[in-house]
Amino acid sequence: MSFTQDNSSDSIQPRSLKERRFDQTFKGLARFFAFLIAAILLAIALLVTIRAWPAIAEYHLGFLFKSTWKPNDPPDFGVLPAIYGTIVSSMLALAISVPIGLGIAIFLSEDYLPTKVQRILVFLVELLAAIPSVLYGLWGIFVLIPFLKEITPLRGPAMLPAALILAIMTLPIIAALSRDALSNVPLELRQASVGLGATRWETIFFIILPAASSGIIGGIMLALGRALGETMAATMLIGNNNTEIDFSIFEPSNTIASLLANQFAEASGLQVSALMYAGLILFILTLCVNILAELLVKRLQKI
Repeated sequence: MSFTQDNSSDSIQPRSLKERRFDQTFKGLARFFAFLIAAILLAIALLVTIRAWPAIAEYHLGFLFKSTWKPNDPPDFGVLPAIYGTIVSSMLALAISVPIGLGIAIFLSEDYLPTKVQRILVFLVELLAAIPSVLYGLWGIFVLIPFLKEITPLRGPAMLPAALILAIMTLPIIAALSRDALSNVPLELRQASVGLGATRWETIFFIILPAASSGIIGGIMLALGRALGETMAATMLIGNNNTEIDFSIFEPSNTIASLLANQFAEASGLQVSALMYAGLILFILTLCVNILAELLVKRLQKI
């Protein structure tokens, strides 16, 4: 019996000096731009904090719990209605868009349709994300609100139409990212589940969805960030009630983004600082959402 030695490793050529320098240059540029992004983020946070400092010093944390917005003498500001509207409109939007988006993702990733038809539908879903938000707002004013007036107690711009438009705007994000996550689940998991006697729907719900959960959660959190920061559509549809919280979805409300859009052009003095304070709160909210998304994704990847 004879043994042959594999000398294939001897044929591997060392990387040239040019290639090593190119790799080092690329790594250096990537590191530079990563630190640049972090520096820009910190610079934005610092600038907003500096501009907001007079309001922070005047109202402290009480700014978060007051419902007054009075620019005239004496000025008095509070952002509680806008915080409430921002959170509630985003949660309502996700409550609508998450189940629909997951359903679309499953339908477009499990070969229920011919490949050509599937590609067309995927393109159309992703095209929704490219529509400017002001067009969503106009559609909401001239189509959605008149329709809702016919079937609900709605009288005009309010929380409900704003939440529905935000749901439509976040839907393509959830559907597209969830579909990518589902499509990347290894085929072996599907085959093993079917081989053990599971039905197609049992395989989807108990094997594929848990395996793709990190990507799905990431898409949902990205959609939540979009809903929290949406400006034009929310401004046009939510009613912009700055002074009180109304728990009815058929009544006007407000968001931090729409508050900034409506007030900043004519603001002066302490009102500018109050708006900057509100912007800082929105910045912290979206930052917390992104941190939470990263922690959830990492946790799910370890399971």
